[in-house]
Amino acid sequence: MRFLRLTLRGGLASLGSEKESFGSALLWAGALALGAGLAGCASLSPESSAEAKQKVVAEKAEARWQLLLKGDLDGAYQFLSAGSKAATPLALYKAKVKPGLWRAAKVDKVSCEAELCRVEMLITYDYRNMKGIETPLPETWMIENGSAWYVYR
Repeated sequence: MRFLRLTLRGGLASLGSEKESFGSALLWAGALALGAGLAGCASLSPESSAEAKQKVVAEKAEARWQLLLKGDLDGAYQFLSAGSKAATPLALYKAKVKPGLWRAAKVDKVSCEAELCRVEMLITYDYRNMKGIETPLPETWMIENGSAWYVYR
Protein backbone atom coordinates (compact mmCIF):
# COMPACT_ATOMS: atom_id res chain seq x y z
CA MET A 1 0.00 0.00 0.00
CA ARG A 2 1.39 3.45 -0.89
CA PHE A 3 1.25 6.39 1.49
CA LEU A 4 2.53 9.92 1.40
CA ARG A 5 5.02 10.95 4.05
CA LEU A 6 5.54 14.49 5.28
CA THR A 7 9.15 15.09 6.25
CA LEU A 8 10.28 18.16 8.14
CA ARG A 9 13.88 19.27 7.57
CA GLY A 10 15.01 22.54 9.03
CA GLY A 11 12.25 25.02 8.34
CA LEU A 12 11.11 23.24 5.16
CA ALA A 13 8.64 20.41 4.66
CA SER A 14 8.65 17.93 1.81
CA LEU A 15 5.99 15.46 0.76
CA GLY A 16 7.23 12.20 -0.68
CA SER A 17 5.85 8.81 -1.59
CA GLU A 18 7.13 5.63 0.02
CA LYS A 19 5.89 2.24 1.12
CA GLU A 20 5.00 1.94 4.77
CA SER A 21 3.49 -0.68 6.97
CA PHE A 22 -0.16 -0.47 8.04
CA GLY A 23 0.90 0.22 11.64
CA SER A 24 2.94 3.22 10.54
CA ALA A 25 -0.03 4.46 8.55
CA LEU A 26 -2.25 4.24 11.64
CA LEU A 27 0.33 6.10 13.70
CA TRP A 28 0.51 8.79 11.00
CA ALA A 29 -3.30 9.08 10.84
CA GLY A 30 -3.46 9.37 14.63
CA ALA A 31 -0.84 12.13 14.62
CA LEU A 32 -2.81 14.01 11.96
CA ALA A 33 -6.03 13.68 13.95
CA LEU A 34 -4.29 14.90 17.11
CA GLY A 35 -2.79 17.84 15.24
CA ALA A 36 -6.15 18.76 13.73
CA GLY A 37 -7.79 18.54 17.15
CA LEU A 38 -5.19 20.78 18.75
CA ALA A 39 -5.42 23.27 15.90
CA GLY A 40 -9.18 23.51 16.53
CA CYS A 41 -8.67 24.35 20.22
CA ALA A 42 -8.40 28.10 20.07
CA SER A 43 -7.96 30.07 23.23
CA LEU A 44 -11.02 31.89 24.53
CA SER A 45 -10.67 35.64 25.10
CA PRO A 46 -12.93 38.63 25.83
CA GLU A 47 -12.67 39.40 22.10
CA SER A 48 -13.98 35.94 21.08
CA SER A 49 -17.40 35.87 19.45
CA ALA A 50 -20.40 35.84 21.75
CA GLU A 51 -21.42 32.47 20.29
CA ALA A 52 -18.01 30.92 21.05
CA LYS A 53 -18.07 32.22 24.61
CA GLN A 54 -21.67 31.08 25.15
CA LYS A 55 -20.86 27.58 23.89
CA VAL A 56 -17.79 27.14 26.10
CA VAL A 57 -19.46 28.63 29.18
CA ALA A 58 -22.57 26.47 28.74
CA GLU A 59 -20.43 23.32 28.44
CA LYS A 60 -18.36 24.23 31.49
CA ALA A 61 -21.40 25.16 33.59
CA GLU A 62 -23.04 21.85 32.68
CA ALA A 63 -19.83 19.91 33.49
CA ARG A 64 -19.44 21.70 36.85
CA TRP A 65 -23.02 20.89 37.82
CA GLN A 66 -22.63 17.24 36.82
CA LEU A 67 -19.74 17.04 39.30
CA LEU A 68 -21.82 18.77 41.99
CA LEU A 69 -24.68 16.32 41.41
CA LYS A 70 -22.23 13.45 41.91
CA GLY A 71 -20.88 15.07 45.07
CA ASP A 72 -17.41 15.63 43.57
CA LEU A 73 -16.53 18.93 45.27
CA ASP A 74 -12.83 18.62 44.44
CA GLY A 75 -13.70 18.43 40.74
CA ALA A 76 -16.25 21.24 40.91
CA TYR A 77 -13.72 23.45 42.72
CA GLN A 78 -11.42 23.25 39.68
CA PHE A 79 -13.95 25.32 37.69
CA LEU A 80 -13.59 28.31 40.06
CA SER A 81 -11.81 31.46 38.88
CA ALA A 82 -8.38 32.26 40.32
CA GLY A 83 -9.89 35.07 42.39
CA SER A 84 -12.59 32.77 43.75
CA LYS A 85 -9.99 30.19 44.74
CA ALA A 86 -7.86 32.87 46.41
CA ALA A 87 -10.86 34.09 48.44
CA THR A 88 -12.26 30.61 49.17
CA PRO A 89 -9.82 27.79 49.93
CA LEU A 90 -10.95 24.25 49.09
CA ALA A 91 -11.68 23.38 52.73
CA LEU A 92 -14.00 26.39 53.10
CA TYR A 93 -15.66 25.60 49.76
CA LYS A 94 -16.33 22.04 50.93
CA ALA A 95 -17.76 23.34 54.22
CA LYS A 96 -20.15 25.74 52.44
CA VAL A 97 -21.35 23.61 49.51
CA LYS A 98 -23.66 20.79 50.55
CA PRO A 99 -24.12 18.23 47.77
CA GLY A 100 -27.10 15.94 47.74
CA LEU A 101 -29.74 18.66 47.72
CA TRP A 102 -30.12 18.75 43.94
CA ARG A 103 -31.57 16.17 41.61
CA ALA A 104 -30.80 17.73 38.23
CA ALA A 105 -29.32 20.85 36.66
CA LYS A 106 -29.39 22.23 33.14
CA VAL A 107 -28.28 25.38 31.40
CA ASP A 108 -31.29 27.48 30.40
CA LYS A 109 -29.51 30.42 28.77
CA VAL A 110 -26.14 32.14 28.53
CA SER A 111 -25.40 35.76 27.67
CA CYS A 112 -21.88 37.18 27.38
CA GLU A 113 -20.43 40.66 27.20
CA ALA A 114 -16.66 41.20 27.03
CA GLU A 115 -15.13 39.00 29.75
CA LEU A 116 -18.31 38.32 31.77
CA CYS A 117 -21.02 35.77 31.06
CA ARG A 118 -24.31 35.35 32.88
CA VAL A 119 -25.66 31.82 33.04
CA GLU A 120 -29.22 30.96 34.01
CA MET A 121 -29.27 27.43 35.40
CA LEU A 122 -32.47 25.48 36.08
CA ILE A 123 -31.95 23.43 39.22
CA THR A 124 -34.31 20.60 40.20
CA TYR A 125 -34.58 19.52 43.82
CA ASP A 126 -36.99 17.98 46.32
CA TYR A 127 -38.16 19.71 49.49
CA ARG A 128 -40.16 17.86 52.11
CA ASN A 129 -43.33 16.60 50.37
CA MET A 130 -42.73 18.63 47.22
CA LYS A 131 -40.90 16.69 44.53
CA GLY A 132 -39.23 18.01 41.40
CA ILE A 133 -39.15 21.70 42.23
CA GLU A 134 -37.40 23.55 39.41
CA THR A 135 -35.94 26.94 40.17
CA PRO A 136 -33.68 29.32 38.24
CA LEU A 137 -30.21 29.94 39.63
CA PRO A 138 -28.08 32.75 38.15
CA GLU A 139 -24.31 32.25 37.84
CA THR A 140 -21.48 34.52 36.75
CA TRP A 141 -18.61 33.19 34.67
CA MET A 142 -15.55 35.10 33.51
CA ILE A 143 -13.22 34.71 30.56
CA GLU A 144 -9.65 34.63 31.85
CA ASN A 145 -6.39 32.94 30.87
CA GLY A 146 -7.85 31.45 27.70
CA SER A 147 -10.88 29.77 29.29
CA ALA A 148 -14.11 30.33 31.23
CA TRP A 149 -14.17 30.22 35.04
CA TYR A 150 -17.00 30.24 37.58
CA VAL A 151 -17.12 33.21 39.95
CA TYR A 152 -17.99 31.79 43.38
CA ARG A 153 -19.70 34.16 45.82
